[in-house]
Amino acid sequence: MKRRAFLSKLWMVGIGFVAAAGIWTSWDLLRPGESKGFGGKVRAFPPETVTPTNVIEVAAARAYVTDVNDDVRALSWKCPHLGCRVSFCDSSGQFKCPCHGSVFNRAGDLLSGPSPRGMDGYPVEVGPDGMLYIDTGTTIEGTSPG
Repeated sequence: MKRRAFLSKLWMVGIGFVAAAGIWTSWDLLRPGESKGFGGKVRAFPPETVTPTNVIEVAAARAYVTDVNDDVRALSWKCPHLGCRVSFCDSSGQFKCPCHGSVFNRAGDLLSGPSPRGMDGYPVEVGPDGMLYIDTGTTIEGTSPG
């Protein structure tokens, strides 16, 4: 075999190895998997942690979890008006938007302000491990006022 032919084959084998390594390392990025974190199911805490008197902030889900009439709800931080982060006021027991003054009750219903609807929510379920899971991939639109 001549030197030129040997080097040509060596380059082809090298390029083949680089291509195979690229496909091998990209496979994890290309294959679909279960989403975790925001945009998927977020594992929160045991359901007995939520009581009718408290509101729990879950940063990974960007939501508040509250119990309203024995119904556990996850409410989005984002105000439906312009997307500001709504905060919970312990003294009044209401959610308030600091940007434009919308006020929501513990159930996420609009009480006053320019928001077009109540706070959006996420489905909540108890997983097989007994923990509360918030599905941030599915949004439940807040109720219209009135």
